[in-house]
Amino acid sequence: MSSTRLGRLLPWIGAPLLIVVLCTVWEITVRALDVSILILPPPSLIAERLGELVQDPEIWRHAGITASEIIVGFLLAVVLGVLVGVLLGKVAWLEMTVRPIIVLLQVVPKVAFVPLFVIWFGFGMSSKVIIAAMLAFFPIMLNVLLGVKSIDPGHRDVMTALNAGRMQRFTNLDFRSVMPYLLAGMETGIVFAVIGAIVGEYLGGNEGLGYMVVRTLNQLDAPGLFGVVVLLAVLGLVLYGAVFILKRFLIPWHESVYSQQGTVA
Repeated sequence: MSSTRLGRLLPWIGAPLLIVVLCTVWEITVRALDVSILILPPPSLIAERLGELVQDPEIWRHAGITASEIIVGFLLAVVLGVLVGVLLGKVAWLEMTVRPIIVLLQVVPKVAFVPLFVIWFGFGMSSKVIIAAMLAFFPIMLNVLLGVKSIDPGHRDVMTALNAGRMQRFTNLDFRSVMPYLLAGMETGIVFAVIGAIVGEYLGGNEGLGYMVVRTLNQLDAPGLFGVVVLLAVLGLVLYGAVFILKRFLIPWHESVYSQQGTVA
């Protein structure tokens, strides 16, 4: 087997194998030490409880609510992040004026605003969408800003010398230069959007998987709690994978994508 093909198969083999090894050690350790299931349930019991959860239509309703909050908040963050990032990247004096505010908002823990958003927008979906959008906005906006400022002036001069139109400059220069930065910000942003929605549900929600975490915790259902956490991890992985696939679709020519795809042996 060539090294290239082995490199492609290794993540698909190594990651599941590592999970199996960790779960095996976890199972053996918990049972050998007779740890209470209220403190740390064994993986076998978590898997059994997870199977019960996925057969419950209610859990899918909660998962759908959480997914909707994440996706809507993330898309809102993408739109606002692109608009603000491009504007600040094009207008230097505006960036210099706004940058201290951006830094101030970056260093303030966003979780501190969650109770305020719940008070302002209620316990429904709106507050969770805004929290998810707020957390995802900054990495997207900052990456777009960096992308706009990283466009090579020499390339602009070449496009001007070739009498390229505005649409041609946008398609062949601006788009190709900024998209890798935007998608890098989106990869980070979708993770923060998941965190924002879950924290919002956890602190001030009556539905969603974050609320299910609180409910199973109040019921002292430790296996159920771990089962909900597994569902949250799967949901986050699926959403991150969707952004990663979008990256491969939009910028297949970029080194960050091409190097991962490798060459055919």
